[in-house]
Amino acid sequence: MESNAVLLESKSSPINLLNEMHQLRLLGHLCDVTVSVEYQGVRAEFVAHKAVLAATSKFFKEMFLNEKSMDGPRTNVFLNEVQVADFASFLEFVYTAKVEVEEDRVQRMLEIAEKLKCLDLSETCFQLKKQMLESVLLELQNFSESQNSEEESASQPSILLETKTNAVAEGDQADCPLDLPDSPVGRPGNRVALEMPTAKSKEKM
Repeated sequence: MESNAVLLESKSSPINLLNEMHQLRLLGHLCDVTVSVEYQGVRAEFVAHKAVLAATSKFFKEMFLNEKSMDGPRTNVFLNEVQVADFASFLEFVYTAKVEVEEDRVQRMLEIAEKLKCLDLSETCFQLKKQMLESVLLELQNFSESQNSEEESASQPSILLETKTNAVAEGDQADCPLDLPDSPVGRPGNRVALEMPTAKSKEKM
């Protein structure tokens, strides 16, 4: 009787693999390529693994697959017009899938990703730039709404004042009717006041 096939899948294996390769690169173990970067007189060298660079960058993949001979234990690659800090961030990204950069360097990271044909870094930069743009638009929208609310609140007191003034005027008219006679006897309140002593005098009699 045949048994059913089951899937053995590790969620942590890809992360562990990246972390281990990153540690090997930092220690210089099993590295088989040296990348020399120079920009405006500033130069630095980085050691890395061909397999990692080829798996994350089509630029390096084409270069390594097309090379005919190796000059020594390590292949030497020279990159110009690439800033040292940007390539260091690129290496950290391809080995860890994350890197922290300043906001004004996001565009430069996008440019180096396109130059080295690193699709993952390009997509990450595009998504981050989109979020940054949406954040700026949201701030502008909130600022505009706050300005409008301030203008509305500034115009409301005069409207309330006019309404209150009208209400007071109407109340005065209700308390002081104009059609009553000027004679004190003509007012109902005064008539009651005049009749009350008469009733009391009858009781005394």
